[in-house]
Amino acid sequence: MNYAFLIIVSYLLGSIPFGLIVAKLFNKGDIRKIGSGNIGATNVMRVGGLRLAGLVWLLDMFKAIFAVLLGQYFVGDVFGVWCGFFAIVGHCFPIWLKFHGGKGISSLFGVLMAVNPILFVVCGIEWLIVALSTGMSSAGATVVFCLIPILGFVMGFGIGLGFLAIALLCFWRHRENIMRLFSGKESKIEWKWKK
Repeated sequence: MNYAFLIIVSYLLGSIPFGLIVAKLFNKGDIRKIGSGNIGATNVMRVGGLRLAGLVWLLDMFKAIFAVLLGQYFVGDVFGVWCGFFAIVGHCFPIWLKFHGGKGISSLFGVLMAVNPILFVVCGIEWLIVALSTGMSSAGATVVFCLIPILGFVMGFGIGLGFLAIALLCFWRHRENIMRLFSGKESKIEWKWKK
């Protein structure tokens, strides 16, 4: 199987804008014109509550899971991580939306699930504890970005490099959130089931 073909397929899978699609299907408008303007689950929560945000989160996870499984099946575990990386690139910079996408956290969790469910559980618990205690998704996400390269290198050097690339990409996508966290200006999430 051609490596470039798998990378392109992974990117295209990641670039499916489920947040935009779900918001429109449930008559919540164009998510790009609401809240932060991002197409990810956090912004969907602002208009659709936890129910729709959870659906978007799962869909964004599954596209990354599928990309990783493709890479693992045709090449191997390390290449699977890189296919997951390119799925996250697609999520963050989707070709269909002029490269304006989400921030990658839900797809990152999809990669963790596909690579090792234990990593998914560990990082998921950490994210929940921090996000629920602070009311800020980005706070929990920032800790995850710091944690996954360490866990990756424990599993192996190649996987660690892939996880490091994912962490750096997600740090870059969350750079404004992180600056607001340090300045105390980051907005909090309203945890409501339905809106």
